[in-house]
Amino acid sequence: MRLLLVSGSTRKSSTNNATLATVRELAPAGSTAILYSGLSALPSFNPDDDRDPVPAAIAELREQISHADAMLFSTPEYAGTLPGSFKNLLDWTVGSEVVSGKPVAWINVAAPGRGRGALATLASVLGYIDARILDEACIDLPVARDMVESGIVASLPERDALARWWVTMQGQLEKSE
Repeated sequence: MRLLLVSGSTRKSSTNNATLATVRELAPAGSTAILYSGLSALPSFNPDDDRDPVPAAIAELREQISHADAMLFSTPEYAGTLPGSFKNLLDWTVGSEVVSGKPVAWINVAAPGRGRGALATLASVLGYIDARILDEACIDLPVARDMVESGIVASLPERDALARWWVTMQGQLEKSE
């Protein structure tokens, strides 16, 4: 399985980025997890620019998505919804239909009871672009900043939960084929 990991955070030391880096580190044999790193470089979405040739950063984003078997998102919540830069990334996928039918999931690392606005918006956008949301692979796993060391989640219970997440994700992909 080739999994594309997409963080909605532009903060280098975010818990969302650390969680996805940990998912990449824990990838089981036969699976590859690629961390998308171009969020900050994406131009603002403009439908007039969404035609051949698209900006190079958009072409790269779409290529990475098209080569992935599935996608995993982790995003902070800003002002009750998705960060603007992350929504911008999603907007660039609408016209290409590159996410259509693609299996997707998310990990919410916010404190208990937080992040629901962002996740509701994410689910709405993913539904609009016809992504295939794997509900059982979407999890809440609070990750506090003090659980992160050297850019990865160091707390053993959370690392174990992320290792188990891989098993769930693989099972969901097999079931959905």
